Amino acid sequence: MKVSIIGTVGLPACYGGWETLVDNMVKYKNSNVEYVVYCSSKNYTKKLKDYNGAKLIYLPISANGISSIFYDVFSMIHTWFTRPQVVIILGVSGCVFLPIYKLFSRSKIIVNVDGIEWKRDKWSAFAKSFLKLSESIAVKYADVVVADNKGISEYLENEYDKQSQVIAYGGEHALTSSLNMKINNYFFTVCRIEPENNIDMLLNAFSISDYNYKLIGNWTASEYGIALKIKYEQFENIELIDPVYDLGVLFKYRAECKGYIHGHSVGGTNPSLVEAMHFGKQVYAYDCNFNRYTTEDNALYFTTAEDLNTLLKNNASVSENHTLKEVATRRYTWDVVAKQYELMYVG
Repeated sequence: MKVSIIGTVGLPACYGGWETLVDNMVKYKNSNVEYVVYCSSKNYTKKLKDYNGAKLIYLPISANGISSIFYDVFSMIHTWFTRPQVVIILGVSGCVFLPIYKLFSRSKIIVNVDGIEWKRDKWSAFAKSFLKLSESIAVKYADVVVADNKGISEYLENEYDKQSQVIAYGGEHALTSSLNMKINNYFFTVCRIEPENNIDMLLNAFSISDYNYKLIGNWTASEYGIALKIKYEQFENIELIDPVYDLGVLFKYRAECKGYIHGHSVGGTNPSLVEAMHFGKQVYAYDCNFNRYTTEDNALYFTTAEDLNTLLKNNASVSENHTLKEVATRRYTWDVVAKQYELMYVG
């Protein structure tokens, strides 16, 4: 069965969550599935013809920002000629083209809507309106809609009266070594520096506490990040670290921390939270339905800096949470995720 995947930067994975998902779908695929993955040539100096058995097709368009719309649309048009049985579209930015696409395609269309992208604070009013329109079109015209979190699934049902398949992400790839490492005296976060991740709240909580905190993120990518770095880098117990992509280095930060702090408030199941759960650490998560569904209500939850500060005071002596490890092993492994996708191809 030929399955084309649209919407990622490409393979090998070199960017973010979508790419990691596709990398592992290819790695754990059934022998009767043939993947074709569309890639942005702008991100690869070396252009492979195939990767782990998947055929790679390069387009000279960026897969991110406003150009992602054209990237997805041209990828769809290309599938008119290659005629795969299934087309997977990751994200909704190019889905305004779906009504036209379906006139000329007999492929089964599966759309993963990602988080509720139009609600993110980083977008302008126009961008939010466009993404909401794209989301509505994607949900209407897709043969199957995938949500990565039960909270997203409930939103789609309430907003569009549309049923969806809930498929999350794996996280065991973050375990690059054994976990018998000494616990050091710091709490840890790795994330993009965006308002909906409540970065200011997290940093504020530690600025009024005695606990050490290390936060890895893209501090210079926005005025928001630059302002926060200037505001909080003066605190001796807070270390603001530039982006780290080496899984081995990230493993050490995660394995040695006293607990993981997760501030995301939108976006469904977040890969960084799933990865942290595989370490069996105590997790302090922003209190929203997405995070509660992901952790099965087994983390510690906060809504303000004061809440988080109180949780740290009352629970800092406990660094482990074996229940979260069990949840991660049961639900968030790549072989499970790959099989869930493949079950949709023939349904």
